[in-house]
Amino acid sequence: MTATLEHSVTTAANDAAPTAALKFITCGSVDDGKSTLIGRLLVDSKAVLSDQLAGVQRQGQDGRETDLALLTDGLSAEREQGITIDVAYRYFSTTRRKFIIGDTPGHEQYTRNMVTAASSADAAVLLVDATKLAWQDASFPLLAQTRRHALLVQLLRVPAIVFAVNKLDAVADPRLAYTRIEAALRGFAQEAGIAVEAIVPVSALKGWNVVDAAPDADWCGYHGPSLLRILEGLSNTPSETGLPLAFPVQWVEKFSSSSDTSQGRRVFWGRVATGQATVGQRVRVLPSGQSATIARVLSHVRSEQDVAAGHSAGIVLDREVDVSRGDWLLAEAEDGTALQGAREVSATVAWMDDEPLVPGRAYWALHGHRWVKAKVRRIVHWLDIHTLAEQDASQLEANAIGEVELVLQDSIATLPYRQSRTLGALVLVDQASHKTAAAVLVR
Repeated sequence: MTATLEHSVTTAANDAAPTAALKFITCGSVDDGKSTLIGRLLVDSKAVLSDQLAGVQRQGQDGRETDLALLTDGLSAEREQGITIDVAYRYFSTTRRKFIIGDTPGHEQYTRNMVTAASSADAAVLLVDATKLAWQDASFPLLAQTRRHALLVQLLRVPAIVFAVNKLDAVADPRLAYTRIEAALRGFAQEAGIAVEAIVPVSALKGWNVVDAAPDADWCGYHGPSLLRILEGLSNTPSETGLPLAFPVQWVEKFSSSSDTSQGRRVFWGRVATGQATVGQRVRVLPSGQSATIARVLSHVRSEQDVAAGHSAGIVLDREVDVSRGDWLLAEAEDGTALQGAREVSATVAWMDDEPLVPGRAYWALHGHRWVKAKVRRIVHWLDIHTLAEQDASQLEANAIGEVELVLQDSIATLPYRQSRTLGALVLVDQASHKTAAAVLVR
């Protein structure tokens, strides 16, 4: 495994640098060192200015000490409590790659923030604190939040998962600790069907194996690449260009009849969800069912060109039809068929509200930019994150993962989430509190 990974990282480094930035998150249990790890990545990759570094220094027993976690924990509540509450994004680059990092919270009550960040990530670095585990016992259990975050990352189809075993500098026998923790992680991943990119021993505090290798080349018995070298070799999430065109309308722009840009017709702006927007493509409007042909396609800088999935576009139709924010433009085949809407959905949910999910309760569902009312008809089962067994349930508590059946007031055009991260995803919002209640992944 290590030799294969090292070869792939070396090959990627020798090839031309990827043009797109890698968007990854750090996740895991509370106080596993996520913010410190990001701070170490920023400092050791020379992405922090001297005045920024001076701003996160404080007086310690041995003089001035740098608190790397403060480089991402910017909220006053985070600094007071020493925890991460909201997702903090930071940007840095190396000679090989650009990166966007999302530092996510470890506390269970902020799981919704972690899910939000993971839903659009190319990779996840899941930290495991070696000092919290009873690794002296060969059959020790992993922390619940480690298992939960790994399962959520898998459900959200994050393409690459890297486990970083942290704080090995603070244990008595780092080699034995890493060996047993690695075995436990691989056993859990195999049981849960999680594909693991790598398991790396690190010390975020000291900087070992984060950007540079550990001073001891045989530290923990690991001879693979550092965490940063692994990240440099990962691929971006591929755009869903192989599917028919699906375009959620976010904004409608009206020009005057003398406008050269739109020829008097409205421009429908949004981000192409799947497929490619091309001139001459026949589309059907959901929910009205009207059909039209794409007359012009504008890029985000208003140049006329085809626009593929993952990029913003403006679409002008060949005739005036009723299209509003929240509507979808769906590719229509030669036989006149298009992706059909559905009012009944079977889905996996990550429940994030403090109030439990109970059948019969109504919520707002957001799909693309369209809001529809949704009711939970039935809870099929919930997933026990400790045994990975599916259990019968009459309700879902906060942070539970389960399968439900939803009934929608109006039809929405969906595909299974395993086919499309855009068409297969919904968000449930509480009608009274307006809090995000659940991430919904269509089955």
